[in-house]
Amino acid sequence: MDIQGLQKLTLLDYPGKVACTVFLGGCNLRCPFCHNGELVLSPGPALMDHEELLTFLDRRQGLLDGVCVTGGEPLLRPDLPRLLEAVKEKGFLLKLDTNGGFPQALEDVIRRDLVDYVAMDIKNSPDRYPETAGVPGLDVEPYRESAALLLEGKVDYEFRTTVVRELHDEDSFRAIGPWLKGARRYFLQGFVDRDTVLSPGLHPCSREEMEGFAALVRPHIPQVELRGVD
Repeated sequence: MDIQGLQKLTLLDYPGKVACTVFLGGCNLRCPFCHNGELVLSPGPALMDHEELLTFLDRRQGLLDGVCVTGGEPLLRPDLPRLLEAVKEKGFLLKLDTNGGFPQALEDVIRRDLVDYVAMDIKNSPDRYPETAGVPGLDVEPYRESAALLLEGKVDYEFRTTVVRELHDEDSFRAIGPWLKGARRYFLQGFVDRDTVLSPGLHPCSREEMEGFAALVRPHIPQVELRGVD
């Protein structure tokens, strides 16, 4: 498997763990606020392959608790389970970041105990999903299926929404709360503008606005927190 990036140490990407983060290129969505635009549109040459990653992990035994696999969209890769299995065999915990567009693939890695923690992006309320994901006419049903799968609680998980002024409003969160009712945890993440964002000209919401959005969700999900907000 070609691997497009590696962050050798992170204290943020895997809650409560010391980890590294593996970046895989390619994605089925074109979210205008995506800050990994180069991985989505043109993944480019591989930084390393499967075996080189495993060699790196061998040298980090006892130093890292886990490995985060992100993208792009990792579940696009048919050979992802083989990579996850090899990493698990070395004793590392695995966190998977996904947009939820491939519920059968997600169910497969959960059923096979290849992931310990899943972070699923919730782009917006269902009726604004196509606009927010940058795919006109997007079928939202697979994303509903993935969310329902995580709500079953067979693996530890979080839901998270990157909040963008031009894409989210109070009605967004009035709809998201009932959709994810009973979830273990939900994070509202502050949008950060970067050179690699797919669509320039987007803006974050203020802390006050974010707190207001969180308050709309808390009747349905008690553990709602802000992340990356000044």
